[in-house]
Amino acid sequence: MTEVLSTNTAGKQEHPPWTAYWKPGFSNCFGPALGFQALYYIPYPAQVLAKSSKMIPVMLLGTLLHKRSYPLIEYLFCFMVTAGVSSFAWFGRGAKKLKAVAYPGQAPLGYFLCFLNLLLDGYTNVTQDAINRSYKGSTALHMMCWMNFWTGLFYIPMMFLVSSSGSEILRFLVAYPEALRDVLYFCMCGAVGQLFIFYTIKAFGSLTNTLVTTTRKFFSILASVLWSGNGLTAEQWGAVGMVFSGLLSSSWYKHRNQGKPRGKARQRGR
Repeated sequence: MTEVLSTNTAGKQEHPPWTAYWKPGFSNCFGPALGFQALYYIPYPAQVLAKSSKMIPVMLLGTLLHKRSYPLIEYLFCFMVTAGVSSFAWFGRGAKKLKAVAYPGQAPLGYFLCFLNLLLDGYTNVTQDAINRSYKGSTALHMMCWMNFWTGLFYIPMMFLVSSSGSEILRFLVAYPEALRDVLYFCMCGAVGQLFIFYTIKAFGSLTNTLVTTTRKFFSILASVLWSGNGLTAEQWGAVGMVFSGLLSSSWYKHRNQGKPRGKARQRGR
């Protein structure tokens, strides 16, 4: 608790002030909200396709807002993973279903909301990286607590003033108090999961964390397909190869450059 509340301690490097997190807290609140709103206009598989490119906004915003420098080969690796994940989902459906998923009647608004979602998520990630670089005393737990504080603070007016979702949740819990236990379990699991997420951001950077979150659904779907005995199309096997090629090539490239001078390490954008 002392670590979370303090901003500077004797003999230690300075923690970020709690106010440093209000901007990424704002984008972390409204970004996912726009993503959920997009599901009113496009189906979930279409959103998965759109959000498979979430690494690209992280790299672009890092360059534009914080002058991060990524070598061209890093863009190539991210493109390979993005194209592989998208192709795997795309070729897993029949042509008619694909057309229905990709081009429903209200798709433009849905995809615009997805674009805003990706933009705000990218801003959240690059701002967290900037905070970690500016304050060497920053820790994963410190960032996790204050990010959740600001995100929750912004959620309150959204849930109770902008919409009625907050009051609906309270009415539901009053009507079905037994559901409260499941909500608490859900929150506990989310808190434990966030420990790993924020540690990854602190230790490896937001681009690596975004890579993990982008590919986790791909690996879950792949494992499910293989476990159930369903075959993959030739195009899907090609997409699997593209994803693994991108991941392994990126790992090899970073490992090869670990021993190089710090100036070159910084250019890799880690």
